[in-house]
Amino acid sequence: MAEIPSLPQRAFVVGAQRREELASAFQSDAESYDKIRPSYPQEALDFTLQHRPATAVDIGCGSGIFTEQLVSAGLEVTAVDPSADMLSVLSKRLPQIEVVCATGEATGLDAGSADLVTYAQAWHWVDHPQASAEAARLLHDGGWLTLLWNQLDVTVPWVHRLARIMHAGDVHRPELEPPLGPQFQKPEHGIWHWSMELDFDEIIELTKSRSYYRKSSDTTRAKVEANLAWYWHEHLGHEPDKKVQVPYLTHAWRSRRRPRR
Repeated sequence: MAEIPSLPQRAFVVGAQRREELASAFQSDAESYDKIRPSYPQEALDFTLQHRPATAVDIGCGSGIFTEQLVSAGLEVTAVDPSADMLSVLSKRLPQIEVVCATGEATGLDAGSADLVTYAQAWHWVDHPQASAEAARLLHDGGWLTLLWNQLDVTVPWVHRLARIMHAGDVHRPELEPPLGPQFQKPEHGIWHWSMELDFDEIIELTKSRSYYRKSSDTTRAKVEANLAWYWHEHLGHEPDKKVQVPYLTHAWRSRRRPRR
C-alpha cells in the first residue's frame, strides 16, 4: 500500500490561486456530487433559523442541498453559486426559486434584501473580507450570517485515517472561529454529532465528490481508490456491500450584522 499523507489541521485561509484551482473542480459533474453529499441535521437548521428570518440568500449553494432545507422551512430563498452545472441540478429540485450564477464576493443582488445569508460547505472558497462585505450589504440591519460544514468526525481514530486516505480537504477544526469582516459581531458556535450509513461503493462516490480527487490525474485517482479498498476491506475487514455507520459532525457559526452608521 502506498504511504498515506497526513491530514492537516485545516485553517480557513487558503491562497487565492489555490482556492480558485480547487473550486474549479465543482464546475461540472454536479449530479454525482448531489447524489452522495448529505443534508444537514435538523439541529443545525434550527440554529440557523433561531431568529425567524423570512428571506435568505444561500451563497455557494451548490446543487441546493441546504437550499432545499431552507425552502422547506418556509423561507423565500435566492440561491447563488458560480457553477452553472450545480445550479442546473438545483433548478430541477427547486424550480420555483431564483438562482444567480455569481460568486460570494459579488452577487449582484439588491442591498438590504435579506434577513439571512448562509454559506453551507462554502465559506472556505471565498475571499473572506470581500465576502463579508457583500454579505453585510445584502442583509438588513440586524440580519444574520450563518456558516455551516458537514465533515467526517476525525476525532474517531479510524475515521481520521479514512479522511487522510480520501484527502478530505473540507475537514476544519470545529473550534476554529472563521474569519469575518468588521461588519459582523463575534459569532456564536454550534456543533452536532451524527452518522451516515455508507457501503464501500458510497465511500468511493464520496471520495469522487471532493476537489482533490476531481483535480487529480487518473494515476493518482487509481492510487486513492486502491488505498481505500485496502483500508476498507483488509484493514477494517468490511465486506463490499456492508453498510457501516460513519461518524460525522456538523459545525456552524452565526453572526449578527452590526447596524449601519
